[in-house]
Amino acid sequence: MTAQATLNTSNDDFGQFWQLQGDWVEAPNVRRGGESGVQRVRAEDGGLLYVKRQIGHVYRSWLHPFGRPTVLRERDALEGLRRLGVRVPEIIYCGAERDERQQWRALLVTANLEGFEEIDHWYAGGGRERYGEAVHERLLQAIGETLARMHRGRWQHSCLYSKHVFVKVTGQGDQAQPQVALLDLEKGRRRLTARGAALHDMKQLRRHSSFSVADWDKLIYFYQTAFGSALKGLG
Repeated sequence: MTAQATLNTSNDDFGQFWQLQGDWVEAPNVRRGGESGVQRVRAEDGGLLYVKRQIGHVYRSWLHPFGRPTVLRERDALEGLRRLGVRVPEIIYCGAERDERQQWRALLVTANLEGFEEIDHWYAGGGRERYGEAVHERLLQAIGETLARMHRGRWQHSCLYSKHVFVKVTGQGDQAQPQVALLDLEKGRRRLTARGAALHDMKQLRRHSSFSVADWDKLIYFYQTAFGSALKGLG
């Protein structure tokens, strides 16, 4: 299989993708009544793929009281955010089927986000010092605008930690331009209101990030400017 494979759920393709093997980047975790893990796989064209492989790993809701594989919820969130113009990993394949014991097996295959890295790694690697404060401020603005775009569309990430915010800076000096992508949308869902999605995620990001007070204040300023209204309790 190559990184040019198309999204569908045929049994033949499911079997081929299920046979793909690579290094575990997230060892299988036992939870939700099943297990889930992620492997990094080298495609035939040399590109990197990430294969989320699940057995019996489901969530339940009023729409799906008997359980639905969580990768299908993640697929819905990835597609929803992409329609909003939020950068997320490209879906190469997603499918689910029941085995002979009627237990769910599910796959989500996504392409590598070339050149992107966790924002905490970017800071630790000296990105702020290398590009300077003007570019860093543009990065905070890009993060704020990305999150506001997601929330205005009533999508809630639901697990918004700094490790799920990926960044990439291209160009040199003051002309460098930052880009932002979001990962790990397994718990992503639509909310009735944009405000509800915003308050949940932004409070969560504040708790699970290491932004200084000054940097957080800047991020919130850019976020609320893009969101279109001030939200109390985000400081």
